[in-house]
Amino acid sequence: MLPSAKSMFKTFLLVSLFLATQPVLAQTARKKTSPGTATSTWTADNGNGTFTNPIFYDEFSDPDMIRVGDDYYLTGTTMHAMPGLPVLHSKDLVNWEFLSYAADKLDFGPEFRLEGGKDFYGQGIWAPSFRYHKGKFYIFTNVNRYNTHLYTATNPRGPWTHTKMNKAFHDLSVLFDDNGKTYVVWGYDELRLAELNDELTDIKPGTEKVIVPKGSGAGEGCHFYKINGKYYITNTNYDPLCYQVCLRSDRPEGPYEINVMSAEESLGIGTGWRLPDTRKGPPYNLVAPVENYVGCIPMHQGGIVQIQSGEWWGWSMMDHNSVGRILCLSPVTWENDWPYFGLPGNLTRTPRTWVKPNTGFSSAPAAPYRRSDDFSATKLQPVWQWNPVPVDNKWSLTSRKGYLRLNSLPAKDFWFARNSLTQRCVGPESVVTTEVDVKGLKEGDLAGLALLNLPYAWIGISKNGKGYEITQFDQQNNRTAKATVGSSKIWLRADCNFDTEIATFSYSTDGKNFSQLGQEYIMVFQLRTFQGVRSALFNYNTTGVEGGYADFNSFQVDEPRSKGLTKPIPYGKTITLSSLADSAILVNWKGFVRPVDVNSPFAKGNAAHFKVIDKGKGRIALQSLADGKYVTVQGLGGMAEVRTESEADAKASVFQWQDMLRGDLMLMSLKTHRYLFADPNAKSLTSADAPGTRPDRKDGACFSWQLVN
Repeated sequence: MLPSAKSMFKTFLLVSLFLATQPVLAQTARKKTSPGTATSTWTADNGNGTFTNPIFYDEFSDPDMIRVGDDYYLTGTTMHAMPGLPVLHSKDLVNWEFLSYAADKLDFGPEFRLEGGKDFYGQGIWAPSFRYHKGKFYIFTNVNRYNTHLYTATNPRGPWTHTKMNKAFHDLSVLFDDNGKTYVVWGYDELRLAELNDELTDIKPGTEKVIVPKGSGAGEGCHFYKINGKYYITNTNYDPLCYQVCLRSDRPEGPYEINVMSAEESLGIGTGWRLPDTRKGPPYNLVAPVENYVGCIPMHQGGIVQIQSGEWWGWSMMDHNSVGRILCLSPVTWENDWPYFGLPGNLTRTPRTWVKPNTGFSSAPAAPYRRSDDFSATKLQPVWQWNPVPVDNKWSLTSRKGYLRLNSLPAKDFWFARNSLTQRCVGPESVVTTEVDVKGLKEGDLAGLALLNLPYAWIGISKNGKGYEITQFDQQNNRTAKATVGSSKIWLRADCNFDTEIATFSYSTDGKNFSQLGQEYIMVFQLRTFQGVRSALFNYNTTGVEGGYADFNSFQVDEPRSKGLTKPIPYGKTITLSSLADSAILVNWKGFVRPVDVNSPFAKGNAAHFKVIDKGKGRIALQSLADGKYVTVQGLGGMAEVRTESEADAKASVFQWQDMLRGDLMLMSLKTHRYLFADPNAKSLTSADAPGTRPDRKDGACFSWQLVN
């Protein structure tokens, strides 16, 4: 999804004016990390038959997925990063492996190489449509100002053949219909349909028509399907906030009905720092977060797929603040021939944690990329992408064994530095550290580690008369901090917390003791490239000539919170539950579950103690120590319908444990598919009817838990 600059600017200008009048959410508090404490990367598979959203905790925008037999394939937007269009494979929709890049590079002019003072940031590959037809894989994708492009292969591992089409299709989707025709649908608000010619290079004359007029409720980011004889199009709206709709018709040309299929699900995350207008700055007019404002966070821009067991599943992205657009997976419920994200009783809302899709296959927990690198291979790991199209003879993995060598090329600043090697930052928290040998630098060279964004920041090394000068630079404030060291072997580090959107930079001369340099850097989600923050290794010359070289010996990524279950579920142990909203303690009161004040006598004894019983697949029952009975949902799960019963019911007494990744949790009733709820400060009785939670998590649906000794 890449809306027109004019429409997006108008929308975000209005949002900016609104947000500017609201209280600013404090961003100063942050958890300090300890690099080296976690070497694994984010894995959605919890290892107990469940998964936790997001599937990837790094940027994977505009996703499109296909099923071919027992195999699933996925691709997404890569903009100007090269190579582009990653092709991933999975057997279970949760664990994915990297297969190939469909696009090795795009080079249509000097701006693609950052030459002549021009750039093509945000102008590359976006909004792909992934299809399979008669033994061949197809990826249709847009390239701004250069029409739509087609990549084809008989094997998803490649090689891929590239063809330029004769027309540009905004957020297109292609359908190979069983009537022998190939349709393309595209547009925003006003949707158009046409037939493609046999060569798939253009539309057939006379077939283009408007199938959904403006103002009908359609959005953009189409995914086009034919299901049980009916035609379905899923797409998204972003004004005034993001939500996903489904269009349905008996004929490809319409008329189409429109229905909301996913809305409001932000997984307890609110809009962070935003940069809506990238034309003026630096300094840029950053828009501060506002408590409980969701904007384009909610799940949107995705599609659906039927798996081997007959289940339907959906996928979509979230504009997850400065880490970028992330991919989420949702069970799909059909009702009256309409698909909805979510479960019966709680349609349009997606669980953060749910049982894995029943594809008949269960892969071991895994991630598609290995992020850390010692540069000992002869090829770069697929997690790396160049910014922009690389100058191939100005970098090497063989000039010095075990090192990445970046030769210095002239650039006026980091934004125009060629041969910057990048990878997506990963949330919710990560620390990247690189060791670099800079004895090959020449006058004017600047080499180091950056957080590529707008505004960007970096920590870099240059030569001076006394040795080596380390500089930390923040583009937003044009702020620098400096230090001098004598050693040519230096470690550089960026510590990123994507919950607080704060990063810090530090350096070391021994790889063990690090000194922070500069102030805290605010990470934002910006609308120039619609991408998240990327870590980048760079070396450029500021005097207008080619310079020396920098040898990077290693790149390490540490993730203190790399699992969807941040803490093991306390099976067989006794816990207390307290509300994040008002600190009330849940107790067994006369057979009802009730929140009481922490100073209540009921909060001091067995009435507040519940034993956690393992029900499999991350599900639990709560047994009250006061009477030995089980917390059970009755009726519709309304107020006063959460009680204790002598026998544990297979659904009414079972809850899906939902780790919310910040030490808190929600408990989803398997009877209502809604969440345990204690109305804040109401001195009421609990229910099991909350559809989800809001970003501040103080609405009564989120709880903290503590072990009872």
